[in-house]
Amino acid sequence: MARPVVGIISNSFLINDSYPAHAGGTMNSEAIAYVSDCAPMLVPADPRLCPVEELLEICDGFLLTGGRPNVHPEEYGEEETPAHGTFDRLRDAVALPLVRACVERGQPVMGICRGFQEVNVAMGGSLYPEIRDLPGRMNHRMPPEGTLEEKFALRHRVRLLEGGVFHRLMGAPEVMTNTLHGQGIKHPGDRIVIEGWAPDGTPEAIRVKDAPGFTLSVQWHPEWDAANDPVSRPLFQAFGQAVHDWAAQKQALPLKCSA
Repeated sequence: MARPVVGIISNSFLINDSYPAHAGGTMNSEAIAYVSDCAPMLVPADPRLCPVEELLEICDGFLLTGGRPNVHPEEYGEEETPAHGTFDRLRDAVALPLVRACVERGQPVMGICRGFQEVNVAMGGSLYPEIRDLPGRMNHRMPPEGTLEEKFALRHRVRLLEGGVFHRLMGAPEVMTNTLHGQGIKHPGDRIVIEGWAPDGTPEAIRVKDAPGFTLSVQWHPEWDAANDPVSRPLFQAFGQAVHDWAAQKQALPLKCSA
């Protein structure tokens, strides 16, 4: 039997600075295939090519990945400034309504880094343009030099809400994570429950309150070494189980017959 399908949202990319492409990190697909036990499918971040309504029927769950462009501040009622960086309005147009639809339907969705921020904005929250500029905050950005192993190395602890979903899933009150982001949650959206914090108070783990399906999202990058990392593995396994459950439920629905 075919594995359930996880749509992995892509990022706009120029190959050799000239050829437009929809790109996705290999480690995202590997985490979905090997740890979540689902079939990864790269989704174009352009609603003109594949409307959200179609994606919801084609895919059983969605992974909202990290990406260099940021959510446009107009999406949370603020004006654009140089500090907000670059944008991908087409991805905004896919990801934000997709999150809201998944929450409503109970369809599994997991956000990573930018995806974490998309979930917050989709639920009515806002973002700081640059965390490291705030008093008392650390620099959460990816180190500019070094190997991939060095850039994705564990860098700080995340304190988890005692008795919360992440605490139960990870089996520990604190976990070690990497950190490769510039922006972060300013105001949590409606129904956004923060369940994890960096030492400087930056939100790191969220869920959507009273959502009928899987809505866990993290600010760090669990796709790195997901098969071996004790924090990443249970997260992708739980997401995969939720996707399998959704697919099984969908297959169990009676077929519609025409008169």
